[in-house]
Amino acid sequence: LFTSLGGPGKFGTQFLQCFFFLAGVRCNSVEKKIYVHLNYKIPCVRLLNATHQIGCQSSLSGNVGVLHVLESEENLDWVLRSGPNPPYMVILEYRLFTRSIMMKLKNGSGRVAGVAVVAPNTNPAAGFSPHNTCPNENTGVYTEKYDPTMAHCNVTVWNPLGNGLSYEEFDFPIFSLKDDNETQVIRQCYYDHNHVVNGSAPQYPLCAMQLYSHMSAVTDTATCMRRNDINFSLNPDMVCDPLGDFNVWASTRPINNTAKGHKNGESVVIAAARLDSRSFFFDIAPGAESGVSGFVTLLAAAHALRNVTQEAHLNRTILYTFFQGETFDYIGSSRMVYDMEKNQFAVDLDNVHSVLEIGQVGLRPNSTLWFHSDPVSRRNNSVNEELIKKLRAAATGLNVSVEEPGFSQPLPPSSFQRFLRARPIPGVVIEDHKSAFTNRFYESMYDNGEYLNISYPPNMTPEEQLEHITDTARVSKVSKAGPPLSTFYFFLSVTQMLYSFLVQSNNSWIQQLMTSDYANHLTDRPANLYVGVAVQQSEPTYLVQHLLANLTGSTVNATQDNCKNQRMDPDDKDSKHLYYYFWVQGAAPPNSTERQGFCVRSTVRLSKALSPAFDLHQYTSTDYSTWTESRWKPITGRIFLVASHDLEMLTLGVGIGILLTSLLLTYFFSSKAEILFSSGREPATATY
Repeated sequence: LFTSLGGPGKFGTQFLQCFFFLAGVRCNSVEKKIYVHLNYKIPCVRLLNATHQIGCQSSLSGNVGVLHVLESEENLDWVLRSGPNPPYMVILEYRLFTRSIMMKLKNGSGRVAGVAVVAPNTNPAAGFSPHNTCPNENTGVYTEKYDPTMAHCNVTVWNPLGNGLSYEEFDFPIFSLKDDNETQVIRQCYYDHNHVVNGSAPQYPLCAMQLYSHMSAVTDTATCMRRNDINFSLNPDMVCDPLGDFNVWASTRPINNTAKGHKNGESVVIAAARLDSRSFFFDIAPGAESGVSGFVTLLAAAHALRNVTQEAHLNRTILYTFFQGETFDYIGSSRMVYDMEKNQFAVDLDNVHSVLEIGQVGLRPNSTLWFHSDPVSRRNNSVNEELIKKLRAAATGLNVSVEEPGFSQPLPPSSFQRFLRARPIPGVVIEDHKSAFTNRFYESMYDNGEYLNISYPPNMTPEEQLEHITDTARVSKVSKAGPPLSTFYFFLSVTQMLYSFLVQSNNSWIQQLMTSDYANHLTDRPANLYVGVAVQQSEPTYLVQHLLANLTGSTVNATQDNCKNQRMDPDDKDSKHLYYYFWVQGAAPPNSTERQGFCVRSTVRLSKALSPAFDLHQYTSTDYSTWTESRWKPITGRIFLVASHDLEMLTLGVGIGILLTSLLLTYFFSSKAEILFSSGREPATATY
């Protein structure tokens, strides 16, 4: 054949390429007819710490099960006992995603292949928190050594709705699905093929689902980090990565960031907020009240104080600090305290006068702000009293009441606790709750913009929504003594920040404040506040870094090259130690598509938010966070029809029979080739 086509180097190769291309197209077409792939699928992934593993995973080849839509808790008996076609892939409506049902499925004796939870389009009426009742109880200040009566939330259970699901280990995959057309296809497949009528078993073919989310790490952090260090090749396979990111900070007066350690004559007040949150599922962590309400408030305060702090000569420097990884045993704050103790930060603990932290402040109308302080360290501390006195005075004239809880009330979970573990530093934590959280959806997928009442009139375009001052933004407190125009712009900036974090970061306001290399990474969805692994900056870190620079810094007359080289001009050798320069995109003038960039100079810096346990190789540490995230192969999901076991065995038997017959025929023709194919051959001695 090759000879007749002109040789393998020409038409023969083209023929083969054409053949395999057509074969591939045919196979791809058949594959699409067999499987319906899931596009929106958010997995629960495996996390590990010093003692155990939590989360979910599939087998190496993925888990396959017959679809069953769970309609009520009573319907569990079909899945766990009476159903004739196990294992089952259970489809859960959000109202059935409870600890009671999930623990029954977990203990289902191998009859459960996986779970898919259909996320609602609106929040449920009842509260739901998959977190613990006592967040970060083992790494805060309240230990047996500090005050046994306050350890382990003995005085106050901060998150009473917490069911602990996020800290369970499931040996099957659990995915979140969006309630859209794709989910309707799954439901229709179930009702067409699997629906149980009057208790009778459905007939084959049945609708099945495969979920693939195999995790590489097992047991605990010490085990996975040890496996990371085993190098059998030039490109070793890593099995897990430490959780971490970067803290963002800025000072009201320039601080030499190159010279680390103590600064003589410097006294700083740390104004702090946490940047991260989490939920049961990997890529859904809106953190509206638990995170966004606090750090947007701090950003707005930094913006409002910019002119005052730049013009006045204050006795102390305010250090605006945004901590990453606080959900996982205070990663960011513990790292900053560690760096201060080791003279690896711009200031040390001796320079810290006090700490003012903004926690959950998603205020509702007629609600109260509570000033929490530590009852142990404040007993003989006049600084705390003075701090609270000044906060009360600042609240005068604002449409909010402020109170202190009882004297014996301990601090809520907060970054300030990590500073107290190092030394008795004065400080106050501002929250919207006196004792237990008012947040009904703490660390869940429902702690979103809807829960903070971020809503817009119907038929608004994204740009109109961006400029619309929401009721939530109006609740952000600002002095009524300010000019009306400045008050309007204050509300507008709060609205734009809330929109950027809770609706979508890809908007015109954020784009003009960002550097061009990151603007392309902005998304059309709410920001994911999950801290992620310590490989690169997360989206919230980038956003807060650039927002803080624009809200507290100033525009300077520097060229793009000088700006990117951290200087005002080629002769400037010193300002890089005091300032950081951003060349941001800017806005496009009317009737133009070309943006007019400019240089922003600010004191904004990043510092490492990686637990010291990983630098010290103390993977079983009880003092620092040891959380890691397992690596995994591509996450996939698909549905298809599956035949009965008998038909599968028959098909396998027929296939094996055809294979054996083909082998026998091949052997027969090969062994008889001389006889079967010799009749047309001419003798070698033939002459003409």
